[in-house]
Amino acid sequence: MYPLPSYPAAKGSIIDSHAHYNDRRFDGCREALLENLSRLGVKKVINCGCDFQLIDEVLALSNKYDFCFSAVGFHPENIPDGDIDFARLDKIIKENKKIIALGETGLDYNWRSDNKERQKDAFKAQLVLAKENSLPVIVHDRDAHADTLEILKEHRPTGVVHCFSGSVEMAQEALKLGMYIGIGGVLTFKNGRVLKEVAKEIPLERILLETDAPYLSPEPFRGKLNHSGLIIYVAEKLAEIKNVSVETVLSITSKNTEELFGI
Repeated sequence: MYPLPSYPAAKGSIIDSHAHYNDRRFDGCREALLENLSRLGVKKVINCGCDFQLIDEVLALSNKYDFCFSAVGFHPENIPDGDIDFARLDKIIKENKKIIALGETGLDYNWRSDNKERQKDAFKAQLVLAKENSLPVIVHDRDAHADTLEILKEHRPTGVVHCFSGSVEMAQEALKLGMYIGIGGVLTFKNGRVLKEVAKEIPLERILLETDAPYLSPEPFRGKLNHSGLIIYVAEKLAEIKNVSVETVLSITSKNTEELFGI
């Protein structure tokens, strides 16, 4: 079963800018959880599909739940051995009004370091597709900071660097390009020192809150099933770092998400 926050309800002010509610870990509790998110203060969720099968699944969630929106693309771990059918992806984007971003897409040299050039080619092609469809992008970057930043500088999309794991300097470079920084449960971890430094140095107006649900649950639920209601703990930690109220954090970050994605 999913954990429930003990923090007071967020009064409908939480927007989760990155989740995967189609993930198999939600089998058995998905419907009950999604139908109760509003009671936990959640008003909108963006689910990310990472290949054609997962795209179909997140679109089904968007069609079923008014508060769910979809981002579609190819995660670097999901790049096929053959060519990606970008014409098919383009058709899906054009036919579904609740697709509000392309992603997640990007580079991952932690899980896959044997196909860096294929990852970079797929990432660049998706940035082009996003621009053609006037969509922001959700960027995955793991152990690939230099290449990610180089490609972002080359293509200059609008969007967010999801689950940010780079340095303060990289965050500042991303901000110069107009990107937002996605922050989730890692901010609450004891070993999340670098992310805390990033959160301290960058403006609240350039931060989006996210879960990456079902992964990366914040303390005190680390290791358990993550969900959008637990963003309240990330907001609490960010409020502490910024020396502002939790309500201020939720208000500004939710506004950021709505403005970036047009939701």
